[in-house]
Amino acid sequence: MFREEYEKLEKELLSPYAKLSVNSKGRAVPEKKDPYRTNFQRDVDRILYSKSFRRLQYKTQVFIAPMGDHYRNRLTHTLEVMTISRSISRALRLNPDLTEAIALGHDLGHSPFGHAGEAALNMKCKEYDKTMHFYHPEQSLRVVDYLERRIRSNGEIVFGLNLTFEVRDGILKHSKGLANLSDLKNADLPQTLEGQVVRLSDRIAYLHHDTDDAIRAGIIQEKNLPQKVKTILGETNSKRLSTLILNIIEENKDSDDIITLSKDIESAMDEWKNFLTNKVYIGSKPKKEEKKVNRLISFLFDYFYENPKSMERYLVNHPISKDTKNPVSLIYQNEKLRLRVICDYISSMSDRYAIEIGKSILFPNPMPLNN
Repeated sequence: MFREEYEKLEKELLSPYAKLSVNSKGRAVPEKKDPYRTNFQRDVDRILYSKSFRRLQYKTQVFIAPMGDHYRNRLTHTLEVMTISRSISRALRLNPDLTEAIALGHDLGHSPFGHAGEAALNMKCKEYDKTMHFYHPEQSLRVVDYLERRIRSNGEIVFGLNLTFEVRDGILKHSKGLANLSDLKNADLPQTLEGQVVRLSDRIAYLHHDTDDAIRAGIIQEKNLPQKVKTILGETNSKRLSTLILNIIEENKDSDDIITLSKDIESAMDEWKNFLTNKVYIGSKPKKEEKKVNRLISFLFDYFYENPKSMERYLVNHPISKDTKNPVSLIYQNEKLRLRVICDYISSMSDRYAIEIGKSILFPNPMPLNN
């Protein structure tokens, strides 16, 4: 099916409140339209084939370096967010392609070791410069706008994925932190309903799979969940997931402004999140590994600050290499640029790469013996 036919189908089948691909605000750099893909379908492919997306499979979701094949990582989290949000969008006749693109791209800028790594990186930024910070939604936008290196079909190397405004907006505004949904009424919401669906689906996904992983790890038991959560949302993890998805669909059949949950469901969801915060995100035994994460991130940051030349291989593929033949010299001269590039480098690392880099700096490489 060619793009024009699909765009016509969107107009016929989607809700009047959906964001049609032909009505996109477009890209920062205008491009010739694709012959068979809509704007948002093209964005899905660009994200899916990016290196940043592939690295998500080796980044922590909640449990750091778990000993087991079935614990979630940042990639499986992303896929679960995408599945939930796409299902909701289809039921509401919103644009599933826009929803999918936002969901796939929302965590591209996440640091290694999950939110522990994010907090450690943010702390180190401020230690060097109080005006700087690290926040993964902003870094995700920086990845798709600036950092991701790709090669066009004509062989030209470009930086940034040049995504549509609507996808970029959804990526930037997806996060809620650990605040209660009931306290976020005046938050800066995505401009599209599709972006708002992803924003809620992100929380639904992590409550569902973090509970599953915590039970698998023996940290909590199903019976430990608050009674209000089980009574209102369901006795099983699967039932709770279904309840949340169906509630969003039922509550927003005619929504043209804000995607919401019913008051009782929202309250139960907040209680579920608060329970996991206390029992899993903060108070659980595996989370004690976060002290090591803090030490590792701090060590790497200090090392790269003192030894920018050690980032030379990374800098060759960083956008600043476009403007100078000697990027190392450039970051020696510019303090803020040096700090930002260090954040770019560390946040791009997978868990295992960060660990291996730390080992390679600290420990000598054994020399082969001549017997």
